[in-house]
Amino acid sequence: MARGGDARGTDRPDSTGPTDWVTRAADDAIRHAGGEEAVRAEGRTITCASGASPSGPVHLGNLREFLTVHFVAEEIRRRGLPVRHLHSWDDYDRFRKVPAGVDPSWADHIGRPLSAVPDPWQCHASWAEHFKEPLVASLHAMGVEMEEVSQTEAYRRGDYVEQVLQAVAHRDRIETILGRYRTKAAPVAESEQEAAALADSVVEDDEATGAGDAPDRAGHLARFPYKPYCRECGRDTTTATAYDDESADLAYSCTSCGFEGVTNLRTDHEGKLVWKVDWPMRWSVEGVDFEPGGVDHASPGSSYTVGKEVVKAVYGARAPSFVGYSFVGAGGQVKMSSSRGGVPTAADALQILEAPVLRWLYVRRQPKQAFNVDFGPEVVRLYDEWDSLTRKANDPAKRDAQVLAYERASATAAAGTLPTPAVVVPFRLLSSVADVTAGSAELVSRIVGDVGHEHDSVADLEPRLSRAMTWMSEYVPEAERTTVRPEPDTARLAALDEDEERWLRHLLDRLPDRLELDETTALIYGVPKLARGLGLDDAPTDEVKADQKAFFRLLYQLLVDAERGPRLPTLFLALGAEKVRSLLTP
Repeated sequence: MARGGDARGTDRPDSTGPTDWVTRAADDAIRHAGGEEAVRAEGRTITCASGASPSGPVHLGNLREFLTVHFVAEEIRRRGLPVRHLHSWDDYDRFRKVPAGVDPSWADHIGRPLSAVPDPWQCHASWAEHFKEPLVASLHAMGVEMEEVSQTEAYRRGDYVEQVLQAVAHRDRIETILGRYRTKAAPVAESEQEAAALADSVVEDDEATGAGDAPDRAGHLARFPYKPYCRECGRDTTTATAYDDESADLAYSCTSCGFEGVTNLRTDHEGKLVWKVDWPMRWSVEGVDFEPGGVDHASPGSSYTVGKEVVKAVYGARAPSFVGYSFVGAGGQVKMSSSRGGVPTAADALQILEAPVLRWLYVRRQPKQAFNVDFGPEVVRLYDEWDSLTRKANDPAKRDAQVLAYERASATAAAGTLPTPAVVVPFRLLSSVADVTAGSAELVSRIVGDVGHEHDSVADLEPRLSRAMTWMSEYVPEAERTTVRPEPDTARLAALDEDEERWLRHLLDRLPDRLELDETTALIYGVPKLARGLGLDDAPTDEVKADQKAFFRLLYQLLVDAERGPRLPTLFLALGAEKVRSLLTP
């Protein structure tokens, strides 16, 4: 876990200003690198690392891996120190299972590297690329810049040859460390999603360390720290049968195809270190100063706990400073293609959330706090909260931790200020108008201009307008959308009582051809006043207030066949005077 949770850096340029988890994590990373003075004097670059296996869609939980590192690197960069966000794609990991919706014949590829498995959707060069590319595009849209490393390419180039040989030479010591943790209790999941993540982690760890194989003694080949991919079938279903320390020849047999062969660890580059050795090996090679991890890495006996000992014992290095983060889920109705595996991704969230808003969801909470990205009604409240915070951030006197989170979400060193609308219109208004206009951007633009949000073009409302329209059409259930009647409800109009007839007559007699928000609002609320002999500007009596409720309900019934709906003045402007008259005229 993060060291010194309440620590404060003494060399930060604004140490008296607001602080947050990003501040503290950056302090830890700088201390790990030797301190600000040493970093400047030695001219070294602080490395903040992330890693992900492109075995499936990089969902909103995985996104926390990237954004946690991004925000910490941004804070270090803001202090004027050289820093890099180094991301490792674990595309040399094995393909473990065929997900639902994929041709069952892909089971033939189980055990091969993700980078060697074909893309069943035939839009990318490999399985790994299919899931990497959309995530990288989403990160770019969010202002996240990183230095990417393909572990397939690194291993096959021989980048880690010396470190592999070093691990093999210390295999007895590694086995002793791993053995101490095999009996540790598994972490307790706090949700079904976390339970699934932990289950996957246990399978991967068992496969990587040979857990369950017998006999359990140090140095036994069943627990050899390097796993070759079969030269014949390409799978990692191999068992080490002999190893020569002098020549570095590793003999193995493959249980999938029966092949028996020899690979040389110095020259052939046909495999990789098991995970709990591979991760600390990379810390030493890359000089990692900070790296976070999720629920499957942050518990006793986990990869990080073991890795701290392995990196010191084998490579004489130190584990990076660490922050453990909790699960991120999704709420509301989420629609996704089968190729995204049934879980929402950053690309899904960016369909309805402006990039700064999505970033803000992650930076405003402590990493250990679990939360959901909601695709339902909470979206409206979220935008209201964001707009309120925007107004607060514009007041220098109100700069606090909330405003600091807003600033981190709004801009990056590489991309500058991220796109927001030139004219900010409440999301609830945009989505409501999009609902009753069937998603016509030009009509939405005209109406929001009429209700007081002046702007020169549709472009002034972007990117929020497109997101409001998408949310209403793709994420709001049909039963909750507004459906304007195509024809008048003649039966209801024929059954109007005396009060209802009087209300509609007053309304239709005074309804202008061109509707303006203030005048339309005054008229709709004023009709029951007129019907009781009052003026439009008179204060409503209790009787008038009761009449207003009944009148509004009548209008919703006649216009949209519902008991309630969007604000009536907005609905009137969206429909136009001619349509309103046609639906309200007996």
